[in-house]
Amino acid sequence: MAHDIYLFYGLLLLVAFLYSSVGHGGASGYLALMAIFSIAPNVMKPTALLLNLFVSGTSFIQFYRGNHFKYKLFIPFAIASIPMAFLGGLILVDGTIYKKMLGGFLLLAAIRFLVFPNFKVTEIRKSNFALSLLIGGVIGLLSGMIGIGGGIILSPVLLLLKWTDQKQTAAISAAFIFVNSVAGLAGQLTKGIHFSVDMFSYVAVAFVGGMLGAYYGAHRFKQTVLKNVLSIVLLFAAIKLLNI
Repeated sequence: MAHDIYLFYGLLLLVAFLYSSVGHGGASGYLALMAIFSIAPNVMKPTALLLNLFVSGTSFIQFYRGNHFKYKLFIPFAIASIPMAFLGGLILVDGTIYKKMLGGFLLLAAIRFLVFPNFKVTEIRKSNFALSLLIGGVIGLLSGMIGIGGGIILSPVLLLLKWTDQKQTAAISAAFIFVNSVAGLAGQLTKGIHFSVDMFSYVAVAFVGGMLGAYYGAHRFKQTVLKNVLSIVLLFAAIKLLNI
């Protein structure tokens, strides 16, 4: 049992490091780990969102300091996503349905890392305000329901639309995840939520991994191989959940 705990902490540190290196809070990765280690669904959502706050906040600071944040592009996403994430947090999803939905999102997360590990945008296009509102609202609602920040969905959308480059995407995703996690957690608080007794240690481990990943992601290196390893973990968790 002790070995399982140490393995969980080690993987949690790795997930926080890898996600923060690309501007993500890591909720989909945390949820994948908790699914693999059979943690109850009513604990998974608030736990992932709380960890998101620390990791995405740290990640955003590093990318902001690197002058990668596009404030005007972020605003319409936030305007639409914050109230919708709060609404999503109010929605109680049946445990079995939740696991199926989560499995689908983990599959998308794995595809994101496999298909867009170092996606390069050679020409930046002007963003569309109305489309940004629509995208932000949809992602915000789903984020609140599932217990993720939504960056894993937003980042490939930004890259495909060619509105941002890789590091600008990371900066906007980190801020997006943070505000959505706050809103989703606030919605869940109104319904009564459950936190693990080990939450403080989870936060400490994720925070350390997040600080290291954000620093190296914003200022240092790229980690294609490790992201592929993370994709395999996400795929494994997705298959486990979808087969329940």
